[in-house]
Amino acid sequence: MSRSARRITATVLTAGALLGAAALPATADGRDHDRQRSAIVLGEIQYESPGRDNGSNRSLNAEWVTVTNTSRHSVNLRGWTLTDESRRSYTFDLRLAGRSSVRVHTGVGRDTRHDVYQDRRNYVWDSRDTATLRDNRGRKIDSESWGRHRDGGHRDDHRGGGRDGGHRGNR
Repeated sequence: MSRSARRITATVLTAGALLGAAALPATADGRDHDRQRSAIVLGEIQYESPGRDNGSNRSLNAEWVTVTNTSRHSVNLRGWTLTDESRRSYTFDLRLAGRSSVRVHTGVGRDTRHDVYQDRRNYVWDSRDTATLRDNRGRKIDSESWGRHRDGGHRDDHRGGGRDGGHRGNR
């Protein structure tokens, strides 16, 4: 290789090394800059059972959270969890097909491809709450909050609310 070709090669390699070193602080600042948004997201949420809160299984199953796969490919949700602010948790054991959703109902029922049941005897989703979806490694994938929260904010996002204006009363 000629002397000028070696100089050009050395210059290009040095420039590449400098660019690589300049990029390090951007990823070392504690933030996950290249984290991709998950194809699995929380969808529609019915946090207030419509009608009377009589504690029946029908009433319990009228409160639910939808989990949606926005990608074309199926995703194994085995070991993923859906949790409320009181740390009540549901663990998934299903494969969610691409471009489909599953509703997670509170009460007792028979699981299908589109509906799964927490098999609980008490309501989960309060008029002020947060639904958090985590993968099987415990990483937060998505969350949705509604009602008044510690920061004093109020979210009225059409995701729930019964005929009583979104107030369930004592449970």
